[in-house]
Amino acid sequence: MAQAAETLITEATQQPPMSDVERVAARLFDSGGMKPQDFNRTEKLVRESGGSPWRMALKLGLVSEKDLSAAFVDELELARISSEGFPSVPVLDDDVLSLRFIKDVHILPIHRDEEEGQLLLAMSDPTDRFTIEAVSAACGLEVAPLVALQSEIDAAIEKLYGEGRSAMGEIVDGLADGEEEEDIEHLKDMASEAPVIRLVNLVVQRAVESRASDIHVEPFEGRLKIRYRIDGVLQEVEAPPSHSAAAVISRIKIMAKLNIAERRLPQDGRIALRVQGKELDLRVSTVPTLFGESVVIRLLDKQSVRFDFQALGFDGKPLEQLKQILELPHGIILVTGPTGSGKSTTLYTALHRLNTPDRKIITVEDPVEYQLEGVNQIQVKPQINLTFASALRAIVRQDPDVIMVGEMRDLETAQIAVRSALTGHLVLSTLHTNDAPGGVARLLDMGVEDYLINSTINGILGQRLVRRLCPHCREPYQPHPDEVERMALDRFYAAGEQPGFYQPGGCPECSNTGFFGRLSLTEVLIMTEGVRHLVMQHANAAEIRRAAIKEGMITMYQDGLRKASQGLTTLGEVLRVAEED
Repeated sequence: MAQAAETLITEATQQPPMSDVERVAARLFDSGGMKPQDFNRTEKLVRESGGSPWRMALKLGLVSEKDLSAAFVDELELARISSEGFPSVPVLDDDVLSLRFIKDVHILPIHRDEEEGQLLLAMSDPTDRFTIEAVSAACGLEVAPLVALQSEIDAAIEKLYGEGRSAMGEIVDGLADGEEEEDIEHLKDMASEAPVIRLVNLVVQRAVESRASDIHVEPFEGRLKIRYRIDGVLQEVEAPPSHSAAAVISRIKIMAKLNIAERRLPQDGRIALRVQGKELDLRVSTVPTLFGESVVIRLLDKQSVRFDFQALGFDGKPLEQLKQILELPHGIILVTGPTGSGKSTTLYTALHRLNTPDRKIITVEDPVEYQLEGVNQIQVKPQINLTFASALRAIVRQDPDVIMVGEMRDLETAQIAVRSALTGHLVLSTLHTNDAPGGVARLLDMGVEDYLINSTINGILGQRLVRRLCPHCREPYQPHPDEVERMALDRFYAAGEQPGFYQPGGCPECSNTGFFGRLSLTEVLIMTEGVRHLVMQHANAAEIRRAAIKEGMITMYQDGLRKASQGLTTLGEVLRVAEED
């Protein structure tokens, strides 16, 4: 027995150590940056065609540059270098390393030290021992690899050795120059050509790298404009020339299975795409404009979304109140706010919390943004008369415990939701209003009876999204005395909280914007006796708001100031989305 155990220990210790490639792969598997089946696919292709597995993975979009470089830094304990540290002139002579070789293996010489006999080399794949040995032999120096993003290396190579063109500029060179084509067949052929396909893929890939939530493709006279919405703010980015507009837009429409011959009417479609190892669901909307079709693509990352209230920015009293009304067995919970304020994500997070084996949950949505396991989700289809109202009528006969209606758009939908709440169902929905008290006034305006509102509404959540300060580069900031007085910031000093107000800085982590991600500012209106009394009197939103504040409601503005005092966002961001009390 002892001999058998000794043999097992000996065999275990004789196992060959993991290679650098395997160690990086294991790190990516643990972090969710890459799937094992994708790595196996990459290895198979490399065995057939040769080359580096990580360059192949990047080429196929199976892993993101940032995830891969982070794995190199953590697992191989190498230094990371950004584009700011790249040289302004070539380090090696042209006859030492050929430009083709540098481009093919994505490397950039950074610094040559003859005394130490060393060459600092920026690499997109530092596990590539063949490239390291080849460079060392060519220049007669020991190579010290540094980790850099492949896209930054490629841009630097073009700047130092090429004509200064960007990746998009190189692709555009392959496009045929000419006027916008009206012939549909020719347009279809153009949209299926390699340069146009690469161009659209590059636009989407850059959007993912920039953490954009939307891509806006907008044709104007003599110009095609592309903008990304990053952390809620639109930013213009490099765009292809105007003569490629028709082909680019047609390519997007083909991917979304839309009719490219129809340019007079709005169209909606979806694209399932794999970019940088992420499963993306792209919602495509087109509308005709004066100079062509404007396209907006909403990017939904199924893997990165976190259905957690704290991660979304909910905390303190509003979070406790929201949890309390979610625990009630029946009634209506409304989430209010304008388009793009995070209402759908909040509803999904609430459903995720309610999704237990003893509850049946059915949703009616337009569109279904995220698929939740264990939840029956219905996609609205007005063209076959499957509307919110008709679907809701059918749902009630399915014996649900929880019903989620994507939006209360009309009186009929609201009335069915109210009847469902009265018959013992918990109903979640959204309304387009500016704040929580405005939700009551909106229901009254729609024609819902006041006594039904009082009998069914448990609470109304109002929310907005503000940009979250980048924790790596935020800078301490002392508000001006006028600001302290006007915004009553002295309350935080008086409470002894020692507030930490900050302003945005700028670093590579946040693309020099000073912000990284977003968080919610919230207010929860509980239907107290005082509020119910005002509803019966058909009071306006301002009167209901004053009563709710008097009874202890924390407003979005107050919630925002509190989060600004904790260094999570800025005072300017709070004032951008919330009205002063």
